[in-house]
Amino acid sequence: MPIIDTKPLSKEELILRYDWTLEEIGDLLNKPLMDLLWQAQLIHRKANPGYKVQLASLLSVKTGGCEEDCAYCTQSIYNSSDVSGQPDLSVEPVLERARAAKEAGADRFCMGWAWREIRDGKNFDAMLSMVRGVRELGLEACVTAGMLTDEQAKRLAEAGLTAYNHNLDTSPEHYEKIITTRTYQERIETLFRVRNAGISICCGGIIGMGESLIDRASLLRVLATMNPHPESVPINALVAVEGTQLEALPFVDSLEMVRMVATARILMPYSRVRLSAGREQLSKEAQILCLQAGADSIFYGDSLLTTSNPAILEDRELLAEAGVQVNWEL
Repeated sequence: MPIIDTKPLSKEELILRYDWTLEEIGDLLNKPLMDLLWQAQLIHRKANPGYKVQLASLLSVKTGGCEEDCAYCTQSIYNSSDVSGQPDLSVEPVLERARAAKEAGADRFCMGWAWREIRDGKNFDAMLSMVRGVRELGLEACVTAGMLTDEQAKRLAEAGLTAYNHNLDTSPEHYEKIITTRTYQERIETLFRVRNAGISICCGGIIGMGESLIDRASLLRVLATMNPHPESVPINALVAVEGTQLEALPFVDSLEMVRMVATARILMPYSRVRLSAGREQLSKEAQILCLQAGADSIFYGDSLLTTSNPAILEDRELLAEAGVQVNWEL
């Protein structure tokens, strides 16, 4: 007899809440780690029986030269680390990468454009072709490309886009210390346009950018009070890169990542909690703790836009040791 009943619960049985308070979330983040992990485990086993993990591959289609001043980003024109000068990728090379990702076992193919906002024209038309091509391969398609209009969101939905990534990055209170060229409200409005078009939302944040624990709770509160919850919630740790405004910050303690993952799982039981940037800096044991705490998706491949990521073979060994279920072909 199993110690914990792993029979999946319906959404009616596993109660979803959209009224979490800042105090409640702060209490979760402050909870003794063993108690927090146990609570997250109970929910995770019910919502995700069998510990299935989605593998997502990420490709930078347009790299560098971004007009936003995000303090952490190597692609901002305001940072000396700006990696512009690389040619934008055209449709067929992107689809070749998508085919390779599928052969390696990825379920979702994510494409990134370092834009402040999507502009109509040949580049947007190419984006639509890439989305159609990725979907024809049988993969989920995700795009991150900044702000967009209602009409652009509609056209992406018609092309078959599965998800649009648009992170909030941090709390409303800490936001202006990280970004000044786009408001928090503009980010929320972008998410509304995506949702209104019938595209699922991929939205999370970054820890380790000098924020307080209350800032982390505030970020999670914004996400957890969305109705419905974001379908995907990436949890990132800052990778401080030379030339960015945050280059001197130390890497966040790995147990803080575990706490964020566990708390996100408790708040949003059916969202995919995606272990994202900073994973290469985590030990094997810390990554397994994150999987145990509620992470059910990882970025899979050798790079994340402009920072490195664990190699595919390392990931396969990690997931096999953890005993999670994945859907790779090889």
